[in-house]
Amino acid sequence: MPFWTDQVVPRFTDKMLGTREVMKLRRRAVDGLQGEVVEIGFGSGLNVPLYPLDVTTVYAVDPSLVARKLSADRVDASPVNVKFVGLDGASIPLDDASIDAALSTFTLCTIPDVASALSEVHRVLRPGGTFHFCEHGLCPDPAVARRQHRFNGMQQRLAGGCHLDRPIDELVREAGFEISELDNGQLPGPKFMLPWSYLYEGVATKAG
Repeated sequence: MPFWTDQVVPRFTDKMLGTREVMKLRRRAVDGLQGEVVEIGFGSGLNVPLYPLDVTTVYAVDPSLVARKLSADRVDASPVNVKFVGLDGASIPLDDASIDAALSTFTLCTIPDVASALSEVHRVLRPGGTFHFCEHGLCPDPAVARRQHRFNGMQQRLAGGCHLDRPIDELVREAGFEISELDNGQLPGPKFMLPWSYLYEGVATKAG
């Protein structure tokens, strides 16, 4: 469904992931970022108005050209220098150990080769650099997890490849990061939405 994936999903995502409640999560995710930052899954730039003043440059990575167009007004209005540097989080065109921090919000669910993307984030970060993330993923409640597994195929077809059941904390650790902060919970809403809204919010560090 190229038209659906290329044209509809970016616009739908811009609206659904730009609500008041989600923007609160985004604000927490960007807290503490500074210096040069790589953001994988930049999308329509919903994080741009929230970047801390200590951020000097953001290197944006995202495959959607439609989302990039949607981000234009936010980027133009921002004092932060945003540079679009790549389309694929699994191949970031930045030098080893060249970036101060990394950011991912509602992105690790969708990247096809998520392990390679996290490995790339680890590679481009300087020793001691931080990776800030806010993602939805696998719920530890077995009953909810069963529904996540059952709905996963449909979710991928309708939401541009989004997975419901990725264990975000395990994936981050397997990429070589040390998680220093991790909070789990549910995005506010009815309980039947839990398969779509179990959250991982955290900060991980690249060991020196």
